Amino acid sequence: MIGLEDPVGKVLNATELDESLTLYKVSTPIGLIGVIFESRPDALVQISALCIKSGNAVVLKGGSEANHSNRILFNLIKDAVEVDGMFKDSIQLVETREDVREMLKLDNYIDLMIPRGSSALVKYIQENTKIPVLGHSEGICHVYVDKYADIDMAVDIAFDSKCQYAAVCNAMETLLVHKDVVDKFLPAVKARYDEQGVELRGDKHTIAVIGCAEASGSDWRCEYNDLILSIMIVDSPEGAIDHINKYGSHHTDAIVTSYEKTAHRFLNEVDSSSVMWNCSTRFADGFRYGLGSEVGISTGKIHSRGPVGLEGLTIYKYRLIGKGQIVGDYVDGRKRFTHRRLV
Repeated sequence: MIGLEDPVGKVLNATELDESLTLYKVSTPIGLIGVIFESRPDALVQISALCIKSGNAVVLKGGSEANHSNRILFNLIKDAVEVDGMFKDSIQLVETREDVREMLKLDNYIDLMIPRGSSALVKYIQENTKIPVLGHSEGICHVYVDKYADIDMAVDIAFDSKCQYAAVCNAMETLLVHKDVVDKFLPAVKARYDEQGVELRGDKHTIAVIGCAEASGSDWRCEYNDLILSIMIVDSPEGAIDHINKYGSHHTDAIVTSYEKTAHRFLNEVDSSSVMWNCSTRFADGFRYGLGSEVGISTGKIHSRGPVGLEGLTIYKYRLIGKGQIVGDYVDGRKRFTHRRLV
């Protein structure tokens, strides 16, 4: 985090409105951020570092099962940052459910809530506060194996996306396979899944090839967070894209293909915060993206999307600097705007 560029005070663009009248768009901190997380205590370290580095104050609430660890880590960070008096009380820790209920009422003070944990936690926060919420409710991620896929590559990616760590939001939950590669791909990937004890559930075409359990309608919308995988055979890339946009959660989806045109269509048309070509969904992570860390994943379309690092914890303001200009001169035609982009 120390080695990353300061995200605050950057001129994002500059426009000359007229001679000696210049408009600057400058990055600024969001303000006071509330973060409620259920994950392991290292999340407290990541979140605190990101908020401090981006100039924000933060109120933290961790899972009760890690209260002691959270308290120790919090005190270490608080003591370190408050060596500089500017940061006094910039980081706070709350520990009870009552504290959470009170936090959610503070829409006049807290600028952004970030829940990091289960879909139930995210939905609870979204439904019980007027504060803007940045987060995702589910991670229903897909890998689509196209008819032009390299089979060995596809097996490795499908295996890693499911099995490298199954209990996280960027693990694959549904595997989509083009009908033309079913006979080659499915037996090969099943052998790898069998080694890890993955429970496979498929449509009728899948069952005919590898003899797995039958998937129900609810499987296509299920975030298992476990070694369970649903498999569907599709007739075309369009079928895969339509399935993902209908049943996915806008988190992370990947295509395996050697055909560039199909790949770019997938990347353009799949409506997810991360889309990938010939690589594992497990790469959708703040550290792996070079963001240093992340406060969480956002699947919404406002402000920040995907892994949220330093830039996702900033907003911007406009600064207009002039030399006595007034609007009346432009309305009356005595002066004209130049609107010349400088940066």
